[in-house]
Amino acid sequence: MVRLLRPLVRGRTYTRLLHLWVPVAALSVWWWVEPELPWVPLLVLVAVGLIPAVRVGEVMQARLLLTPDEAEPDFATLPAIAWRDRWRTVLWLEVRTLLGGVAAYLTVWLPIVAYTLAARTVGHETEDLPALSGQPQWFYGLLAPLPLLVLYAAVVGLGEVLTAAARRLLGPSAAERLTALEVRTEQLLERTRIARELHDSIGHALTVAVVQAGAARAANSPEFTDRALTAIEETGRAALEDLERVLGVLREAERPVSARPTLTDADRLLESARASGAKVDAEVTGPLESLPGPVSREGYRILQEALTNVLRHAGPVPALVRIGVADGALTLEVRNALPDAGAAPGRGSGLRGIRERAALLGGRARTGPDGAGDWQVRVELPLG
Repeated sequence: MVRLLRPLVRGRTYTRLLHLWVPVAALSVWWWVEPELPWVPLLVLVAVGLIPAVRVGEVMQARLLLTPDEAEPDFATLPAIAWRDRWRTVLWLEVRTLLGGVAAYLTVWLPIVAYTLAARTVGHETEDLPALSGQPQWFYGLLAPLPLLVLYAAVVGLGEVLTAAARRLLGPSAAERLTALEVRTEQLLERTRIARELHDSIGHALTVAVVQAGAARAANSPEFTDRALTAIEETGRAALEDLERVLGVLREAERPVSARPTLTDADRLLESARASGAKVDAEVTGPLESLPGPVSREGYRILQEALTNVLRHAGPVPALVRIGVADGALTLEVRNALPDAGAAPGRGSGLRGIRERAALLGGRARTGPDGAGDWQVRVELPLG
């Protein structure tokens, strides 16, 4: 019994009833003026429902009145662009109007029936329901609550039916769900890319700063300390620029991404590594300035992470960097001596990021000992 009466204390029962009444209240003016043409408003609703923005207004009403206690009801969030979605909006308007008409009729006449039954019990004459006129009947009093129970069931039932229809007709279509999923996937990929950017840039800057600071303390030379501080300052400034660019993108979703470093800026990385104590021998072949933007930018980050791994895990050891553009591909190779015969540099998110960057561009990456006592990072990226 408690479960059956629970809708009486729920606000959505009454907001749904209000939602049913709204179209009838608007159309009753026409029905009052032209009672002989009651079907004209239904034709007008067809034209109205084909307007794309109408669905947005209907969804807003459905959220507020049909599902007020749901945080994120499954309704469409965009205007109905496709014709299939427009016709779904038309069908929704027709269903809402017809159900509203039924609800309005029942909420007017069922209380009248209940009152008439109660009045006839005590012999009071009314002009409503002339079939009940005549001598008072005691059993009319037993029937009087029945119309109110029917009204209660009708209000709750029609509200549930209307809400189900709204979820079906105002919900996103399969194409819209796919579009939303693609947007969500792009957002996740963008967040992953930003995290990788921060890892590479800030990780490189901190590695250089730590190595330089340790080397300056060990050298105990004012001249070397000055060079170390200069390298830390330049690397830190570049990292701050990267951080500000990434944070700007996060703060303003529509803000265009500012220029990211490319392989034409590789000298900055090489000088930073050399200033940190690594003996870097670089060999560049091919026109780096002709590389496609995505390939050049990702190549820069791959080189940055490879050099960071050299400084972090091997220290100031000789390193060979080869950058070549030939045969429709970019080849990046960084080789360095391992710190001892059995050790291998770390295998954390840095190397995984290198492989992910290469895979996203249709390339491949190999990382690990090369069998000759060196650690090798070799990446091949197609230019197409």
